[in-house]
Amino acid sequence: MVSFADSSLATPWWLVLLEGIAGLLIGILLLTEPGATLFTIVVFLGVYWLVIGVLDLVMLFVDRTQWGWKLFSGIVGIAAGLVVVRHPWWATALIPTTLVWIIGIFGIVIGIATFIRAFMGGGWASAILGVISIVFGALLLTNTVESTVVLLYLVGIWAIIGGLFAIVGSFWLRGRQHDAARAASQPFATA
Repeated sequence: MVSFADSSLATPWWLVLLEGIAGLLIGILLLTEPGATLFTIVVFLGVYWLVIGVLDLVMLFVDRTQWGWKLFSGIVGIAAGLVVVRHPWWATALIPTTLVWIIGIFGIVIGIATFIRAFMGGGWASAILGVISIVFGALLLTNTVESTVVLLYLVGIWAIIGGLFAIVGSFWLRGRQHDAARAASQPFATA
């Protein structure tokens, strides 16, 4: 049986460090230059969708299992990638706005479900949480531009925090890997 700690030793520590540095840099850029950073991320996303779409179609010739899903995801990936690459400014405005709409709609739906659950034995806390979720969902839907800007800053802060944790974790992982290598090189050492 392999534990999480044992499986984490298979991940190179330097890869986690690079992920942390990338997250930290993206977070800082989102906070300092949100427009240019978002534009760059959206263009990379469009290229990624395009490449993945082409690869899904190529995989049809290699492996015919789930051919319908591969065909669908390949066509959608290529179409989405082409739209983003051909119209990057439009996509830079539409993609985050669409994400805000989805979060707002989910907030309202989850709020309604939580509010209904309050009358089925969930108690007053469920009713209050349901109302709060409905209000926040409605605020996101009615203030889309402001919500998109706030979302960018929240993602920037989240990327900085995640990047810092990954950097610290990479050095912890490096120490664990060195300890494991040292223990493996001395199999008969006594404690």
